[in-house]
Amino acid sequence: MAMQKVLVVDDTAAHLQQIKEIVSDAGYQVITAMSGKEAIEKTRAEKPSMVFLDIVMDDLDGYGACREITRNEETSDIPVVFISTKHQRADHIWAEMQGAKALISKPIDSDVIVKQLNTYI
Repeated sequence: MAMQKVLVVDDTAAHLQQIKEIVSDAGYQVITAMSGKEAIEKTRAEKPSMVFLDIVMDDLDGYGACREITRNEETSDIPVVFISTKHQRADHIWAEMQGAKALISKPIDSDVIVKQLNTYI
């Protein structure tokens, strides 16, 4: 069986690298993107098993990218989990309304990332 792919999206290189290492160490092939637009393009092209998505990004925020991914017929079955500094109750509600499965908070906790992988893949 082929190794499952996970798309990791964050516009901060240090966060991107940290999440990439956690997902890779958990046994998944990692694809990365640094913007919402790139996330949409790579989700369509690569068809990952899951997407970890930052919310606050310049060109297209994570909410917009999530809406596009979860409402597109080709990619709507791919689970999206936000990883963000935004973690108020309203952020969780809004994330769910955009189609995300969960919102986990930064600073990044490797156990929480692995739990999400095990839940959705």
